[in-house]
Amino acid sequence: MRKTTLITGIAGFIGSRVAELLADRGERVIGVDNLNDAYDVSLKKARIERIKRPDIDIRICDILDYEKIDDIFRQERPARVCHLAAQAGVRHSLTNPLIYQRTNVEGTLNLLEISRKYMPENFVFASSSSVYGGNEKVPFSENDNVDKPISIYAATKKATELMAHVYSSLYGLNTTALRFFTVYGPWGRPDMACYKFSTLIMSGKPIELFNNGDMFRDFTYIDDIARGVVSSLKRPFGCEVFNLGNSRMERLADFVALIEENLGRKAEKLMLPMQPGDVPRTNSDIEKAKRMLDFNPQTNIEDGIRMFCDWFKTYHSDLF
Repeated sequence: MRKTTLITGIAGFIGSRVAELLADRGERVIGVDNLNDAYDVSLKKARIERIKRPDIDIRICDILDYEKIDDIFRQERPARVCHLAAQAGVRHSLTNPLIYQRTNVEGTLNLLEISRKYMPENFVFASSSSVYGGNEKVPFSENDNVDKPISIYAATKKATELMAHVYSSLYGLNTTALRFFTVYGPWGRPDMACYKFSTLIMSGKPIELFNNGDMFRDFTYIDDIARGVVSSLKRPFGCEVFNLGNSRMERLADFVALIEENLGRKAEKLMLPMQPGDVPRTNSDIEKAKRMLDFNPQTNIEDGIRMFCDWFKTYHSDLF
């Protein structure tokens, strides 16, 4: 009998790709998304259209609606939960903190409490590299202290990890937190660097480079992340936390140069100081994920940017 995985945030960047991979492997997916307007809803709908198939069943539902989510669990009895729905992004959380508390904290608590009732084999959820805050030790390890977040977004993600620990300890629910490091690629979020810079460049508008472009990020291609998520779903460990990153730091200025090269246009750059809530570098120690999840990112930044730009040129042909 095929196992069913419930994915929250299925219209999202990572959720839609994970659903596609699971369906490609012959598994059944129940997807939940509220299609909110945190960014362009037409992009979310396009992702859904792209992954539509008989073994992916999509329900328009908010994770804050406890009764509707409980009904889905009761009817479908998912073997695994992949909780990816969230209010994402550091900067927006500084001006709209209450939205983050409701979706990320209360929404995750709803999923954990309902999962306690039905006890799926595994509860995998999205955390973030932002929990490392201003950590100056690199690479970032799961053993590092993460008690000093510098954004509300990071604080909500740390809160979800703590709540998952409670449900594992009290009720024996297998939980796995995945700390994603700067995911990019086709069908990505418009507010993230790769997509945002490409849009501004092709629109003839300046891009903002904070810390004068001297920022370093562990950019991780979407397919590598999605494979890591799928692998974690099939490996319940009790209560674990894993970094999913590329384990390489790329200088932001070099990242922009690759985008310029692939788009065939130079960017107008505004060099600015560091902004509140941001960190100068992220870099993942993925030895634990390699050992326990068989996680092995394979996409270098040159290939990843090329594949993103190829998609961008097609999806935004009006800009070319």
